[in-house]
Amino acid sequence: CSSRLTLSITLLFSSSVWSGYLEYNQDVLIPDDWTHAGRVAPSEELELTFALKQQHVDLLEETLRLVSDPDSAQYGKHLTLEEVSSLLRPSELTQKVVRQWLQSHGITNCLTVHTQDFLQCTMTAEVAETLLSGSKFHRYTRDAQSVVRSSAPYSVHDDVHQHLDFVGGLHRFPPKATKETKASSSGNQKQSKAGVHLGVTPAILRARYNLTAADVGKAHNNSQAVAQFLEQYFSPADLAEFMALFSRSFPHRSQVDRVVGTQGAGKAGVEASLDIEYIMSTGANISTWLFTNPGRHESQEPFLQWIVLLNNMTDLPWVHTISYGDDEDSLSTAYMMRINTEFMKAGVRGISLLFASGDSGAGCRHFGKEQNTFRPSFPASSPYVTTVGGTSFKNPFKITYEVSDYISGGGFSNVFKMPDYQVSAVNAYLKTVAATLPPQSYYNTSGRAYPDMAALSHNYWVVVNRIPTPWVSGTSASTPVVGGMLSLINDQRLLKGLPALGFLNPRLYKLKGQALFDVTEGCHLGCLDEQVQGEGFCAAPSWDPVTGWGTPNYPALLAVLLAE
Repeated sequence: CSSRLTLSITLLFSSSVWSGYLEYNQDVLIPDDWTHAGRVAPSEELELTFALKQQHVDLLEETLRLVSDPDSAQYGKHLTLEEVSSLLRPSELTQKVVRQWLQSHGITNCLTVHTQDFLQCTMTAEVAETLLSGSKFHRYTRDAQSVVRSSAPYSVHDDVHQHLDFVGGLHRFPPKATKETKASSSGNQKQSKAGVHLGVTPAILRARYNLTAADVGKAHNNSQAVAQFLEQYFSPADLAEFMALFSRSFPHRSQVDRVVGTQGAGKAGVEASLDIEYIMSTGANISTWLFTNPGRHESQEPFLQWIVLLNNMTDLPWVHTISYGDDEDSLSTAYMMRINTEFMKAGVRGISLLFASGDSGAGCRHFGKEQNTFRPSFPASSPYVTTVGGTSFKNPFKITYEVSDYISGGGFSNVFKMPDYQVSAVNAYLKTVAATLPPQSYYNTSGRAYPDMAALSHNYWVVVNRIPTPWVSGTSASTPVVGGMLSLINDQRLLKGLPALGFLNPRLYKLKGQALFDVTEGCHLGCLDEQVQGEGFCAAPSWDPVTGWGTPNYPALLAVLLAE
């Protein structure tokens, strides 16, 4: 990691040299698990994404605050995509300057989106390297996956610098799937004597979170979605088998209604199966979409493609659960700020975005000998999404109360300040556990703290490649479970003629833990060093940076969130 550190230090002292660099603090090192497969031929076509500067972002933030605060007269008065567009659309000048710059390099094959703040353009590698001075495109491979990225930072002409946030398709490699199943698969899960179980299934979740067989979707205008960006796909046959095996006791659907993007061929992935099987068995009987691998070209960033897509679709599911994250320190501030604006756009449209908090606890960044800090993850650390951590049963074989799952991602952002909605909750935690907190040098107490809530994340059953498989764990399990429950609550709201929940956090924090099972035991992982000895933060009464406010008690949560 030392080379990465020196890079950012040189940048601090040479800002004049870096004037045209939109993403001066983007990590451009090639991750270890990618193999260099040669320089890209000059005539090869690339597709790059230009994020144009938007207008009135401050007004968007204020609008989000008003429509998401239950005490505001504007609560629930969400905007249409059209209204979002007219608020944020880049100025005529910005659009003109950027288009002229591209045209002067012979780039005319561009697509825009409804909001006009992204341009996706096709050009040869030779043109791209002239347009974006400093860039050098190479091909890299990992397993069967191949991407095109630049091995060096890029800069743009001074004239367009102030009109762009960043250019996508040069940096940021797709993260690797982390789900491995720990146990051999067995044909059938044998439920032994009452009260004892051999792992988490839809029935176990329904028992723990107090959902009945009648708690299923009924509204016609409700839908939910899973978005995934890994090179793996879900198999409709696995989903059908999972539902037949584990969801017999309540009305459900066994098919995804809409797949947006291209499904790769080959074997189904554990992660892909997990997300879709658990959002559809928790948010049962609700129309479900899957956004999958929208990166059509090797030079595209799959997560960014999904973001761009949201700006082109007038009708979207109300709840999206996303099990994706990257180290905050590996991403440029410019990129993260713009992605935050994109999250705000979704929120003002009434869409709830739920992100997994990650599976590395507090994380750890090594700066050399005994000089460590915790390592927050993004988008988990974004103030504009609801971040979901993980728990496990106190007794792994019984439906008991829950304790922290030691992998549950949590901590404090080093980039985004703590949003108003959580200040009192987080400060109360810091005060209550002051005596046992890790040293202050490990984290930033003024940053956005996460997660916001949690659910079971340990030892799930999943059907993969037609085989029921136990011991699948991670916050990518808890996130669709919480998502499914929020979908059920939206369902009841829509039936009553109320707006969808939208961005949940301001309302969630005002509940002060009401309608949630508080998790007060257990710590998560941190740095393995003398000072913290492998431990990050620990759960405590009320909010904490391991499990947030706790896990949902569905009927109680439904009751408080059905109130107008």
